[in-house]
Amino acid sequence: MSLLRMIWIKLGTMGADNGEALPESIPSAPGTLPHFIEEPDDAYIIKSNPIALRCKARPAMQIFFKCNGEWVHQNEHVSEESLDESSGLKVREVFINVTRQQVEDFHGPEDYWCQCVAWSHLGTSKSRKASVRIAYLRKNFEQDPQGREVPIEGMIVLHCRPPEGVPAAEVEWLKNEEPIDSEQDENIDTRADHNLIIRQARLSDSGNYTCMAANIVAKRRSLSATVVVYVNGGWSSWTEWSACNVRCGRGWQKRSRTCTNPAPLNGGAFCEGMSVQKITCTSLCPVDGSWEVWSEWSVCSPECEHLRIRECTAPPPRNGGKFCEGLSQESENCTDGLCILDKKPLHEIKPQRWSRRGIENASDIALYSGLGAAVVAVAVLVIGVTLYRRSQSDYGVDVIDSSALTGGFQTFNFKTVRQGNPLLLNSSMQPDLTVSRTYSGPICLQDPLDKELMTESSLFNPLSDIKVKVQSSFMVSLGVSERAEYHGKNHSGTFPHGNNRSFSTMHPRNKTPYIQNLSSLPTRTELRTTGVFGHLGGRLVMPNTGVSLLIPHGAIPEENSWEIYMSINQGEPSLQSDGSEVLLSPEVTCGPPDMTVTTPFALTIPHCADVSSEHWNIHLKKRTQQGKWEEVMSVEDESTSCYCLLDPFACHVLLDSFGTYALTGEPITDCAVKQLKVAVFGCMSCNSLDYNLRVYCVDNTPWAFQEVVSDERHQGGQLLEEPKLLHFKGNTFSLQISVLDIPPFLWRIKPFTACQEVPFSRVWCSNQQPLHCAFSLERYTPTTTQLSCKICIRQLKGHEQILQVQTSILESERETITFFAQEDSTFPAQTGPKAFKIPYSIRQRICATFDTPNAKGKDWQMLAQKNSINRNLSYFATQSSPSAVILNLWEARHQHDGDLDSLACALEEIGRTHTKLSNITESQLDEADFNYSRQNGL
Repeated sequence: MSLLRMIWIKLGTMGADNGEALPESIPSAPGTLPHFIEEPDDAYIIKSNPIALRCKARPAMQIFFKCNGEWVHQNEHVSEESLDESSGLKVREVFINVTRQQVEDFHGPEDYWCQCVAWSHLGTSKSRKASVRIAYLRKNFEQDPQGREVPIEGMIVLHCRPPEGVPAAEVEWLKNEEPIDSEQDENIDTRADHNLIIRQARLSDSGNYTCMAANIVAKRRSLSATVVVYVNGGWSSWTEWSACNVRCGRGWQKRSRTCTNPAPLNGGAFCEGMSVQKITCTSLCPVDGSWEVWSEWSVCSPECEHLRIRECTAPPPRNGGKFCEGLSQESENCTDGLCILDKKPLHEIKPQRWSRRGIENASDIALYSGLGAAVVAVAVLVIGVTLYRRSQSDYGVDVIDSSALTGGFQTFNFKTVRQGNPLLLNSSMQPDLTVSRTYSGPICLQDPLDKELMTESSLFNPLSDIKVKVQSSFMVSLGVSERAEYHGKNHSGTFPHGNNRSFSTMHPRNKTPYIQNLSSLPTRTELRTTGVFGHLGGRLVMPNTGVSLLIPHGAIPEENSWEIYMSINQGEPSLQSDGSEVLLSPEVTCGPPDMTVTTPFALTIPHCADVSSEHWNIHLKKRTQQGKWEEVMSVEDESTSCYCLLDPFACHVLLDSFGTYALTGEPITDCAVKQLKVAVFGCMSCNSLDYNLRVYCVDNTPWAFQEVVSDERHQGGQLLEEPKLLHFKGNTFSLQISVLDIPPFLWRIKPFTACQEVPFSRVWCSNQQPLHCAFSLERYTPTTTQLSCKICIRQLKGHEQILQVQTSILESERETITFFAQEDSTFPAQTGPKAFKIPYSIRQRICATFDTPNAKGKDWQMLAQKNSINRNLSYFATQSSPSAVILNLWEARHQHDGDLDSLACALEEIGRTHTKLSNITESQLDEADFNYSRQNGL
């Protein structure tokens, strides 16, 4: 009797509560469940050497390995049986070999894994899952440490990103070829993401540092980084001022200092400034006073006298000098002695009144003279400014400081004209190609130029059509006349970065040919598959798209059959975004529309949203016969007409009518995220020295990426790196794509294509249409056959991904990178029992047990909750067999899973508290899964 027959007989007798008797052919001796003495361990495949997985259990009638949910063929097992002397139980040991080819051929959401399933008289036991991975360590470090010169007591940070490897490489730092022990030196820290941090640099920290990466495969050394700890010189204190060098008159005095506090060391900067300061000094000498010339004689007074005065101000006495000798005023008779006053000489009359009047007259003259000179100076200044402005007007108004363009970025050159403003390209002048100017700054062109577009456009010919604008943000943007102009970071397709943000679609101008939509290429308008289904039901799969249709058993009446089709719209989406709504899935059509089913069928549609009820409001929509789209339900709402189960990458919908369906999302906050898949393709151009890189950003659905692959195959493109996932936020910031680390002296990138920027709306509202940017590279010589560079795709203030390009230009040396699992396209249509994971006999027993009401409640609700179906249970209550609908949903949800573990665990947990469910055990589903694999030749 075969093992499977014995197990099935045993499973059929486990319903003790139903009064079934054990057959006489099965021994009734008591036994125990198998206990694993040895379980398989995680392992790594090194180079091409296979690894052996072992497990040992007692008591065990049989032990089989299950890898990735598929049973390993019996011929691949090596079994050994022995007897445990202490317990008298049979001990069985089994091992299998896993090869590198088996691991490489596996494509799944998790690592390649295997586990043991052991049988005894009472049931089965499962071992732990052991993962098997291919060990490797790439040669090139993702980031080598860079040499630095730091001041003493400054912080030193040496970055090291080891090569990619499995298992992850461990990093060790060497200084002058000696290992660094951070535990013995508190000033050194090597724990921060493989980086070496020296908190306060000392002179002894100077040296050559190397990053060592090692795993079980190999060791790798980074480039050495030279660290120099220098000491900048410092001035000592100033000495006292010396005495003035002259005893009388103008001289100088000085003071000095030295650059010894500290002295410069290891190339440190010498002290800035002067070591000697001199100032003028004056030793005061005595100056004797001297008389000014006499003033004019005054008018003759009534006393017949006039007088004159002089002052001792030429010079006045200073620093102890002598006052002028003699009289300061003189008077005499102005009538030659013909008259006298009161018998007194006139010179005895006090002359102060006359002196004051003379001084006031002199002050008025000086005041008027100063005012006149000021008026003349102002007039001359006004005339000079006017003439200067007229002379400068010939040079234009767009003259900027050239230092604004030197920000430490890569430079680029283009020709300018000699006349006029040197920073503008004058459309009225012919270009002079003998004069060039170099501008430095980050160059991000919003619209990338493909090779064909660059040669055909008027970017360089004629030169008169080009407008160059240099913005204060140091961004240089080029625009061709009559085309959309983009300046700096504010693009016509982006949203404002303020608080009032809108998610509405913004359409770019029609004459902007740089960012290409693949929808413009000639493609098929519909992807279609068909199958004939009857009462037994089946599954219809659209290969490599993530779209599938599950027709349950009994959904089609007996003796009837239908040709059911399923298609995906590949043209322009008919569902146009309304307001802030975004299309998250392909438009899927299933039919015929006039077909009726007695049990809801399950439709699986992939989506690209990062599912979160806090950030998204996702709707299911259906197209009417008039071509309009109507909302069927919101995923979070309760409904009795249909059911939506939203998973991270797909939505499973239970429906009772065929038609065209799609998922849309309305972002609630700026944190709403669309998942994008980014990939880079390359191909040779018509010029043998040119090589084109095309970077794609598509919604993360298998169908969208399949479109890219199909179009690239027609163009002769080659995938250069496995695609990666990018989380694109709805924060209105654009997407920036740039090429980094182009090998110098081997390759060069065509002008103005090193960095390209895609507006937010073009990415956010792409409506499942792929976007791509083209970069044109040129090798200097035909002998260059290898290309190595990096593609950086990042959202401003968002997520970033790096694609590492390492490829050969020669067709014969290229490595092929595959993406799609082959099993998806093997059976696009499966009918009957082979299409279902759960055998029909076990399904009937589950439904009979769970659909029967009892005093403790409805067991089908527990079945739904244990399978993570916690909402909208009112929909299942309207069905004639809720358990059958739940199992249909389970089948659709787990169609790519390897086994029935999730359902078995749920049934086992419910069976612990409900005795009437104990006849549905994990061992039954294990045996069913085993038979399912054998019957389908898996």
